[in-house]
Amino acid sequence: MDGGGRYLQPMTAYRAGSPVARATAAESRRPGASRFGFFSKFRPSRSVRRRGSRQPIERRIPRYLGTVLTLGFFGAVAVTGLWQGGHLNDFIRQNGEPHHALARFFGLGLEQITISGISQMRESEVLAAAGLDSKLSLVFLDVNGVRERLERVPMVKSATVRKLYPNELVIGLTEREPYAIWQLKGELFVIAADGTVIDLMQDARYADLPFVVGEEANKRSKDYVALLEAAGPLKGRIRAGMMVAGRRWNLKMDNGMDVSLPELGAADAVARLVKLEREQRILEKDVLAVDLRMADRVVVRLTEEAASARAEALKKKPVRGKGVET
Repeated sequence: MDGGGRYLQPMTAYRAGSPVARATAAESRRPGASRFGFFSKFRPSRSVRRRGSRQPIERRIPRYLGTVLTLGFFGAVAVTGLWQGGHLNDFIRQNGEPHHALARFFGLGLEQITISGISQMRESEVLAAAGLDSKLSLVFLDVNGVRERLERVPMVKSATVRKLYPNELVIGLTEREPYAIWQLKGELFVIAADGTVIDLMQDARYADLPFVVGEEANKRSKDYVALLEAAGPLKGRIRAGMMVAGRRWNLKMDNGMDVSLPELGAADAVARLVKLEREQRILEKDVLAVDLRMADRVVVRLTEEAASARAEALKKKPVRGKGVET
């Protein structure tokens, strides 16, 4: 004890030579150690970060960086030489852009193109629209640009484009289905079922599609196709449907005859035309037009020759009545 009656050592006694006693003595002799060795094990530990413990520089450099830089250097030298020598344009015409040519050299060329979903378009049309040729490489090809160019084609509703390394491009198309041919102001258009214009009529492949003429006829093409179905045996003799004032149809027959249909009950009028042909062979007569807009009568307009012949026949026919001898 000191002069104030305080103990200088812990109250707990340890047997001399015991492990606890030796550890306590060693702790008390360590420079800067706490005098109260029992509590020293609860001191907060500190992690010491040594300077110079970072990764070696060779581990921090990306792999193949040297190879890429070397190839880039020699590529830049080659392009500069071609440009200064005035041969760059000739090289591009023969081999494509330098970066595409370099990628093809390493086996990343555009060697195979798979196209699916086409029925109306030809493969050559798809390639031309996409801007693809053998001078391109797969690695530098912009697939979004290819897709956008394809979707600008009126026949294409949607397109998907993806790369399959090392050298294959896969294109999937959804086409708009041609439904009818629409004539407006002398121009012919291929249209879809909803009336959307797909393209100009420039191909004989669409010659057998239903043919509609006039303002708003493209939007009513389904109605016209329904009339064709109602015509039954006369369907093949109807060449076109002409929209009148956006409200009703006139049918143009294969012999040039015009058949006027009503705005309402057009299908019933077509059925009357079928009956007239079956019973009276009206399409074989010298008739320019048949008007079926009135449900209780049929009005016909004869050709000029037929009209003259009818007039002569009426003149020769005796007229019975008052003041005429019989």
